[in-house]
Amino acid sequence: MFDNLTKRLDGALQRLRGTGKITESNIEATLREIRVALLEADVTLSVVKTIIEDIKSHALGEKVLRSLTPGQELIKIVNDVLTNIMGARNDDLDLTAQPPAVILMAGLQGSGKTTTVAKLAKHLKKQGKQVLVASCDIYRPAAIEQLERLAEVIEVDFFASHSHEEPVKIAQQALQAAKQQNQDVLIVDTAGRLHIDDEMMSEIKALHKYLNPIETLFIVDSMTGQDAANTAKVFHEALPLTGVILTKVDGDSRGGAALSVRQITGKPIKFLGVGEKTDALEPFYPDRMASRILGMGDIVSLVEQAHEKVDHKKAEKLAKKLKKGHGFNLQDFLDQLQQMRNMGGITSLLSKLPGAGQIPSAMKNQVSDDMFKTYEAIINSMTSQERRFPTIIKGSRKRRIALGSGKEIIEVNSLLKKFTQMEKMMRKFSRGGMSKMMKKMQGMLPPDRSPPGF
Repeated sequence: MFDNLTKRLDGALQRLRGTGKITESNIEATLREIRVALLEADVTLSVVKTIIEDIKSHALGEKVLRSLTPGQELIKIVNDVLTNIMGARNDDLDLTAQPPAVILMAGLQGSGKTTTVAKLAKHLKKQGKQVLVASCDIYRPAAIEQLERLAEVIEVDFFASHSHEEPVKIAQQALQAAKQQNQDVLIVDTAGRLHIDDEMMSEIKALHKYLNPIETLFIVDSMTGQDAANTAKVFHEALPLTGVILTKVDGDSRGGAALSVRQITGKPIKFLGVGEKTDALEPFYPDRMASRILGMGDIVSLVEQAHEKVDHKKAEKLAKKLKKGHGFNLQDFLDQLQQMRNMGGITSLLSKLPGAGQIPSAMKNQVSDDMFKTYEAIINSMTSQERRFPTIIKGSRKRRIALGSGKEIIEVNSLLKKFTQMEKMMRKFSRGGMSKMMKKMQGMLPPDRSPPGF
């Protein structure tokens, strides 16, 4: 995520990291590089100008010029400016309304709107809310059926509607059903188009007028860059938006939308869609995002993810096993791969580590999510005895495992080599295992930012 922008900004700031004194001339040179980096990231021109002016006004201040570490101070200034541009703080959903609180979802077709409805419903369900989802999209083939299937997967209530019904009529019936069922929240999906048109805007205005939602969220594909911010602006002019959800952020290497939307619309980014699964929705924290963009990682989010998604019973069981001196086997390795997948995969984890942008591409490719999927398939092809005692896996067993997993023998050998390396590493953590690693990560946080339960 935002790889290109991170690399360019890091290059622009690199020359100042060891500088003893900041002058107007070397600030100007750095600002030129930052400007180019932002434009290449598809940040809206007006936002680029604002960012550059803010950095310059702070960087030429007396505090920085007298700083003992001016290079570091400039990096802090850039971090603060990016944070402010993206909203300065996290804005959660406002559900302080007489139940059911209505959330209206708007956006263009292809932005991931229907999937985001399901993700948001699951997010609210985790908070103990009773959620009903409904679709007013009568135009896109199978849109209603898609939401129904997603509702079944995440186990929330679905209001059945049909493509021959009028959208406002569907909304009316869904709201009535939500009241009768004592639902806490009603999330309404609306029709999208390939482009903005009068018919589309008139329809969603009518839905908004009838439903009077507490939250009107605009769903936008972050990979569309400047277009994302411009489209959000048009919707904001037509509807009283309360927030934005950026989707497909995991595939966005530029970052232009994240840096532009808040400034263009004046509305906060509330969530990020970071994958295809229904739990791939993260609250948006501007300070954490700025830190990641500048290559400083996001340990806070990483620890929160670990706290929420790591199977702590399995982690403790492994810790006790290693502490007793019992070996680390391929079943344990498979468990660790699955834990990592639950946390978003290795790509997501790396993006949150400080200095991740400095990791060479060749090294990143050696630990890709696809490679771990291959390893899972291979281990699943093994017998329980082979998982417990990997040393027995020789020629004929390798051939059978490769055939059963649909992989090559060379890939089986690669897995066994990686496993041997991890086995050695786990010995170093034999007095704490995963639990110790989690505690070490927690120790990197300020006292007031540790997730509850640690």
